[in-house]
Amino acid sequence: MLQVPFIRQNKELVLERLAFKHFKELELVDKVLELDDERKRLTLEYDETQAQVNSLSKEIGKLMGQGKKEEAEQQRAAVAALKDRLGPVNTQLNATEEALTDTLLKLPNLPAATVPPGKTPEENVEVRGGGKIPELYDGAVPHWDLAKQYDLIDFELGNKITGSGFPVFKNKGARLQRALIQYFLDYNTSKGYTEYAPPYLVNEASARGTGQLPDKEGQMYHVKEENYFLIPTAEVPVTNIYRDEIVKDTDLPIRMTAYTPCFRREAGSYGKDVRGLNRVHQFDKVELVQLVHPDKSYEVLEEMVAHVETLLNDLQLPYRILRLCAGDMSFTGALTYDFEVYSAAQQKWLEVSSVTNFEAYQTNRMKIRFKENNGKPQLVHSLNGSSLALPRIMACLLENNQTAEGIQIPTVLQPYFGHHMI
Repeated sequence: MLQVPFIRQNKELVLERLAFKHFKELELVDKVLELDDERKRLTLEYDETQAQVNSLSKEIGKLMGQGKKEEAEQQRAAVAALKDRLGPVNTQLNATEEALTDTLLKLPNLPAATVPPGKTPEENVEVRGGGKIPELYDGAVPHWDLAKQYDLIDFELGNKITGSGFPVFKNKGARLQRALIQYFLDYNTSKGYTEYAPPYLVNEASARGTGQLPDKEGQMYHVKEENYFLIPTAEVPVTNIYRDEIVKDTDLPIRMTAYTPCFRREAGSYGKDVRGLNRVHQFDKVELVQLVHPDKSYEVLEEMVAHVETLLNDLQLPYRILRLCAGDMSFTGALTYDFEVYSAAQQKWLEVSSVTNFEAYQTNRMKIRFKENNGKPQLVHSLNGSSLALPRIMACLLENNQTAEGIQIPTVLQPYFGHHMI
């Protein structure tokens, strides 16, 4: 959530950056300022009226002590009239504050200065790449055929149990999934990240805090009875661990990692581009989250990009890193790097990770702050990244490493998997 003082002091910049991100409802900026003016007016009226009540109440005591009962009764009547005014003013103030917050929630984060212009994924900028695209043998097939051939994943069984987009991993497919999760967590914790095992359901405040609400209601599974949401990513519960807290500057950076299943509705998922593991409604992912000093967040962003890049190099997967253009960024992001891995059997690039700096957008919603030298609390910056999302990693591992003799397992996974070949 953008901060009102920043909007007021930098209105033209805010309008320019929102337009750069292709946000259409620019009139909301003026509405924010109007509601803030009304909030200030009502706050002043309430405080002044309350001060009059306090002052007159003290006078009543003095008048009674002086035996001036009639004058005291007049003052009581005046106090009662003032108190009658306080109720409606307070009601109006609360409504104005709620409207101001609701309007602020509709404004996306501002793109950073280094975000490239553009509106579509085709305009994203490739930063660098790595790995070697393999040349597959003549009998190579896509991962959904490999899954059936080697009895690794049953897509039809998942459809029977739940529905489309809920695959069942089995035998060495389940073992490979577990090996990937363990390897990712071990690597993350070795680099100073604290591991968490958070809930898979969150309340509305948590979903709003990281920006899933009010932007992504249609993508989340909702438990209406308790008003809980199945998490679309571990980012949501993990970042909210520090909601409404003030940490010491010496505590920063706070590094957290977690494995969770993730649940996304993603309606309209049909066709060959979403076949097999390319797009599913439930999937496993290991996440990175950092809370950092505002002066360090872009340095940390590059560190997190390098962290994810190491994982892909270790898995010996061909990849490329893209800096997202303004129009392809998320509602909450200030700067995002996407990682794509090349699927040799499908002959296309598949996204496997996003690493994003949110600056103070999320932490303003969650009121995550720090104190520096016993000064005034300031908002920390939050960042997160997938390290990694498993479905497309699994798809590319199976496809890129297939041979006539079987599927080779990358060296780094062999201690976790227990074999060098499927």
